[in-house]
Amino acid sequence: MRVASDLAKCQGYGNCVAIDERHFDLDDDGLVVVREEHVTQEERDTADEAIRSCPVAAIWLEDVR
Repeated sequence: MRVASDLAKCQGYGNCVAIDERHFDLDDDGLVVVREEHVTQEERDTADEAIRSCPVAAIWLEDVR
């Protein structure tokens, strides 16, 4: 799995960073930056929680095959 984001949707709430700073950060404008795209099975629950916390659905997981 990998993390993806849509900067056009991001409003800079920062919930994702508060929950999962391994995969997410905020840039100088306060918008989401994906720090690490790859999500291991062990990291999946934390990444899912961070994704669910985004009130504008600007981040999601994609299946990589």
